[in-house]
Amino acid sequence: MNCRLIPVISIVAKSGTGKTTLLEKVIRKLKIDGIRLAVIKHDAHQFTMDQPGKDTWRLAQAGADVVAISSPHKMAMIEKVTTEKSLDEMIAMISGVDLILTEGFKRGDKPKIEVFRSTVHQELLCRPDELLAIASDVDWQVGVPCYPLEDITGITGVIKQYMEDFTQ
Repeated sequence: MNCRLIPVISIVAKSGTGKTTLLEKVIRKLKIDGIRLAVIKHDAHQFTMDQPGKDTWRLAQAGADVVAISSPHKMAMIEKVTTEKSLDEMIAMISGVDLILTEGFKRGDKPKIEVFRSTVHQELLCRPDELLAIASDVDWQVGVPCYPLEDITGITGVIKQYMEDFTQ
């Protein structure tokens, strides 16, 4: 499957709003519905996937620029970079899925679902024309669907409709 034909939706919000929690529920529901998906998470800080002392960590510490590990059930690749890869570069590495969800990338050009919690902030991060929907604890009337944070069926319905429209 060509990655340019895979719909991409970004789940965005301020830190501490519940993006990951919502995304976990959305993923579970989409998987029940038979959708193969990938998730790209943005991390503004340095992260570590390798465990110190493990073979992949040791090989990276020895100087390998790319370390990949493969088994019958999963694979992973870690690449040292001098500059952060763009979202489009990350998307280009993914194939074999029906949908790519991103967590973060609020400044990216992909359609977004914004998670809003009134105890965390008072204004939306995104303009309505950037949004497919809002998942919120308050009702926004900005011209896009607004779902309660618990309405995973409604939120996944918007995602599935976008996927359908994307392929037409």
